[in-house]
Amino acid sequence: MTGWLVPAGAPFGIYATGLAVAAAVMVGAWLVSLWRTDASVIDSFWGAAIAGLGWYYVMSTGPDGAVAWIALFLVTAWGGRLSAYLTWRNWGEPEDFRYRKMREKHGDRFPAVSLVSVFLLQALLAWVVSAPLFQAAVGRGGPGAVGWIGAGVAVAGLIWEIVADWQLQRFLAERSDGDEVLTGGLWRFSRHPNYFGEFVFWWGMFLLVASTGGYLWSVVGPVLMSVLLLRVSGVPMLEEKLEQRPQFRRYAERTNAFFPWFPGGSDGA
Repeated sequence: MTGWLVPAGAPFGIYATGLAVAAAVMVGAWLVSLWRTDASVIDSFWGAAIAGLGWYYVMSTGPDGAVAWIALFLVTAWGGRLSAYLTWRNWGEPEDFRYRKMREKHGDRFPAVSLVSVFLLQALLAWVVSAPLFQAAVGRGGPGAVGWIGAGVAVAGLIWEIVADWQLQRFLAERSDGDEVLTGGLWRFSRHPNYFGEFVFWWGMFLLVASTGGYLWSVVGPVLMSVLLLRVSGVPMLEEKLEQRPQFRRYAERTNAFFPWFPGGSDGA
């Protein structure tokens, strides 16, 4: 049973300390947000924090097996790319509407409220999402056939996410009507192909890391990421903003929300 959960003798204290590492990173992000009066900086730290936890686990355990290094390479590519992209995208832009609403609601209390409900909360979420990276660091052996398939799935998801973000940024730079909606490329098959790519990436990571055993540790990160994308801060929050546009409502009537399918199909949550 222990091997099914996580290999015997795994240094759980290292994983527990990872929460403190994540909290320290996010407190730093919070200080930057106070300096810039912009809580949106959290977006730039999210992917980097998860990748940083992967490095912390690997450097602290001295892994015995290729899975740890493959997982570390993949999560570094994912997290580094995401943080760099969001920093570039948000540079010079006003604070995200979600945080503006919070700032208006809480007034002078916003710095303290944001520390707990935005930055430290995301530290906790990043720590939980990083559980497969800890499993990869303490696991043993090579990836095997299923593990290599998982690595390939993760790469495919990352490429899908990159292409979707590139198509969106090109569209935003070229459109003349602020209410116009992107309906071409990967966005023809899904209203949120970038989120779908992230979903695929993390389930590919599950297949890779689960090849070392410790299946519950391997699955908790992808499950949490899926919930965040599908039910919390991903699709629902963005659609709440976009559904005010008539063009988006027409687009939504014929295009799946998340899982790609041909236009005109039923809405896939």
